[in-house]
Amino acid sequence: MGMNRFVEKLNLSRIEGSYIKLLNHIEKQPLIIIDDFGLTPLKDQVRIAMLQVLEDRYGKRSTIITSQLPVNRWHQYINEPTLADAIMDRLSGSAHCFEIKGELLRKKTIEKN
Repeated sequence: MGMNRFVEKLNLSRIEGSYIKLLNHIEKQPLIIIDDFGLTPLKDQVRIAMLQVLEDRYGKRSTIITSQLPVNRWHQYINEPTLADAIMDRLSGSAHCFEIKGELLRKKTIEKN
């Protein structure tokens, strides 16, 4: 799911009183993919939720995060040193990082049409 959708689900679950249920559901998924990380500023609640999700899954389940923001700028993007350290620690503990370069695939699709 996209980062924006992830944030919307977190916010809605807080309003509905199902936040812990959502976190438990996310924890049990064999793989989650968070797309477009780094597009919009993170609020405190989202930073804390990200840390919780990553902590729950660390060493147990797979998580893929895609971003157009270079990994070396993620700490700055998270913008809260203590939480950024904790989040990056969970992300980098056993991570595989792939940097893809080249033309955008969407651009090629548009040109073909």
